[in-house]
Amino acid sequence: MATNPNPLATTCCIIGGGPAGIMLGFLLARAGVKVTVLEKHKDFFRDFRGDTIHPSTLDLLHELGLLEKFLTIPHSQVAALSAIVGGERFAIADFSHVPTYCKFIALMPQWDFLDFLSSEATRYPSFNLRMGWEATGLINENGVTTGVRANTPDGPVEIPATVTIGCDGRHAISRDAGHLPLNDEGVPIDVLWLKIARQPSDPENALGYINYGRLIILINRNDYFQVGYIIAKGTFPQIQQAGIPAFQQSIERIVPFLAGRTTEIDSWDKVKLLTIQVNRLQEWSSPGLLCIGDAAHAMSPVGGIGINIAIQDAVATANILTEALLSNSLTQHHLRQVQDYRETAVRNTQRVQVFAHRILDRVLRDNGPIKSPLALRILTHIPGFQNLPARFVGVGLQPQHIKNF
Repeated sequence: MATNPNPLATTCCIIGGGPAGIMLGFLLARAGVKVTVLEKHKDFFRDFRGDTIHPSTLDLLHELGLLEKFLTIPHSQVAALSAIVGGERFAIADFSHVPTYCKFIALMPQWDFLDFLSSEATRYPSFNLRMGWEATGLINENGVTTGVRANTPDGPVEIPATVTIGCDGRHAISRDAGHLPLNDEGVPIDVLWLKIARQPSDPENALGYINYGRLIILINRNDYFQVGYIIAKGTFPQIQQAGIPAFQQSIERIVPFLAGRTTEIDSWDKVKLLTIQVNRLQEWSSPGLLCIGDAAHAMSPVGGIGINIAIQDAVATANILTEALLSNSLTQHHLRQVQDYRETAVRNTQRVQVFAHRILDRVLRDNGPIKSPLALRILTHIPGFQNLPARFVGVGLQPQHIKNF
């Protein structure tokens, strides 16, 4: 007697509903591939998600015919980036010359971006987003990944899949369960994440304020700032020991216009420690399994480009794998091809971030008032200099375009 096939079986099972997972699921379903995306949370609302939608990502939305609709969602636009170093403003990046349709970064809570993209993806019948389904392991048969085990609100399930793609971030169950070895660069910084009320008259500055051994980044979320307070790795216990008043004073000393508003940070419960990593897998894939985005290569928050890299991974993966998935001819060669194509751009991007970490490490070790470096003064006055950081941040080293199938 024939057994009924598993109704959860899919062609592609994606672990993780972040930018890489949702974008990849959208593109595969748009091409007609049956895809299931597993997101362990019941919604996308997480404060520690990044907020930057880069010009290259806006280009992708334009190619999909979704840009105009997307930009109706409340957001702010950043056409240039500057830094306040020791109280002096330096123009760092100007997006007016980047080779993209939109010449700005859109600042938008990432949950709005994911809600929008997943809503558009549900228009395709082969797209299946399972919220509140947490991947717990992989199904393995004779050394080949053949699906995913997951906990759901109704109990554990098994999801057979032709290919499993890990998009589940820097603490990826996919890469751990797939026994994929990881190389860690080591990072000298961490980030304290908190909120402070914003006023309409506040100045715009997306790169941050540097002084007194600290770097503070302010992300405009309309009625409040999401604050990234950069610290030397491992120093949070000393900061806590000094007490909340000292922490409040530190913020106000570096960003004077926030004076009087830091009193709302009246408990360490309102401050989250984000541990920063820069790492990459030696091999992004094994038979039946591929990792992309932070699951394959965790990026630093330097430049806010992790989302950009993850989405570019997703587009490249869809472009490379779709035809093989549609024709049921996927091999390990196709999975390796994703790494072969993307790895150089990822590694070079990480090299730039590691170099920036060395500079930040020196800044964070000097608690005195900072004097703006001569090199910074010279560079920022060179004609065209601002175009280079803008290109790196806004477009990246390997911009992607959507292939239609």
